[in-house]
Amino acid sequence: MSEGVEWALHSCVNLAWSGPGRAVSAARLAAWHDLPATYLNKQLQALARAGILTSTPGPRGGFRLARPLSAITLMDVVAAIEGTEEAFRCAEIRRQGPGAGPAAANPADSAAADSADSADSADSADCAIAHAMARAGLAWRRALAEQDLDGIRRQAERQAPEAPARLRAWLEAR
Repeated sequence: MSEGVEWALHSCVNLAWSGPGRAVSAARLAAWHDLPATYLNKQLQALARAGILTSTPGPRGGFRLARPLSAITLMDVVAAIEGTEEAFRCAEIRRQGPGAGPAAANPADSAAADSADSADSADSADCAIAHAMARAGLAWRRALAEQDLDGIRRQAERQAPEAPARLRAWLEAR
């Protein structure tokens, strides 16, 4: 997972802390954590395309939350930044090299078609590793979907109760 996910998550919480309806530029959000503004802007634009943030152009523009943190999950942010493709892609290497199944396992071969009618062979079965990785990926996605950013905000405030006020004061001072 790219560091852009971490940056996007922090930015969402920081936008909530900045105050209701306040637009904050990508440059200001980046400066708060000493991040490259251009790269963070790409992450924020992805969040805006996903409907997590809104973007207002102009000198007083910037980014705002499009919905409450309680309506944004970790999975929403991960999907916006990383995309929705599965993390694991089976390349079917079990069908390559000396360990590959017999040529008859090729569906184009009529003998394979005949044997497939009678019973599925081990070679024609779906890859056990791909199945295991798909199950793990689904569990990971479900766990991310179960956690909203408001819970993250609350935990961050328990760990650093002064953080929201520090951010607002810093934004006001500049």
